[in-house]
Order: sequence, then C-alpha cells, then structure tokens
Amino acid sequence: MDPLVGYIPGVFDLFHVGHLNALRQARARCDLLVAGVVSDEACEAVKGFRPTVPFAERIEIVDAIGLVDATYGELSTDKLDSWREVGFHVIFKGDDWQGTAKGRALEQSMAGIGVRVHYFPYTLQTSSTARRRALGEAQVS
Repeated sequence: MDPLVGYIPGVFDLFHVGHLNALRQARARCDLLVAGVVSDEACEAVKGFRPTVPFAERIEIVDAIGLVDATYGELSTDKLDSWREVGFHVIFKGDDWQGTAKGRALEQSMAGIGVRVHYFPYTLQTSSTARRRALGEAQVS
C-alpha cells in the first residue's frame, strides 16, 4: 500500500505554538508530511503584507522542527500547482477556513483530484496576526 502523503501549507511567520500544534496534528494523520511554506511574494499577494521572517529562514525553521518529511516552497497561491509538484492525498487547513467561500473553493478544487481536506482547530489565542499586532503596539509605546 502506498504511503498517505499529507500537505500542510502555511506562511509559518513568527513561528508559534499554533503552528507547532497544526504540524503535530498533521504528522499524526499521514505517513509522509510535506509542509508548503508560502513565499514572501505569494503571502503579499493574498494577505497584503510580506512576512516578517524571510522565506528561506521560514523553510529552515519548519525543516528543523523534525515534524515534516519535506518542505516545499509555495510560489503560487493555487493548491493545484502544489499538488502537481508534491502529489499529496490530504491537505490540512485551520478550521477558520471551514464553511467559508475560500474553504469551499479549496474543497471543490481538491475533490476534483481526489484529495481530502482535513480541518484542525485554529489556535485563536496565538496567531501570527495577533503577534504582528502586539509587536506594532509595542513599537508605538
């Protein structure tokens, strides 16, 4: 039987326990885990800002944790492009996507190629957005 390949995309900026939790949960649900680290340019195109930690460093951090079998540099925001390169069977996302237009679009896109979308609880109290906001407030003070 072929190994179940999981894929967890993310910016992984300002690495925190929410990232760690997601990687741990994904690791437990597949045989091989690939982390798709979103490029600075792709992050800026989707979220409107560049990550604080540079792309190469974010890849190195995710690699060093020892929870993933490989990292993949996501240069495109289209998960079909990632699937063509990685060949995963399940994609992991935070449940903040579940039930949203972007979540439904991802589910539809992935269903067309036989990939399952699995949602994890989003760590509300710890997020890169919250940290970025706190850092901005600390700089003003």
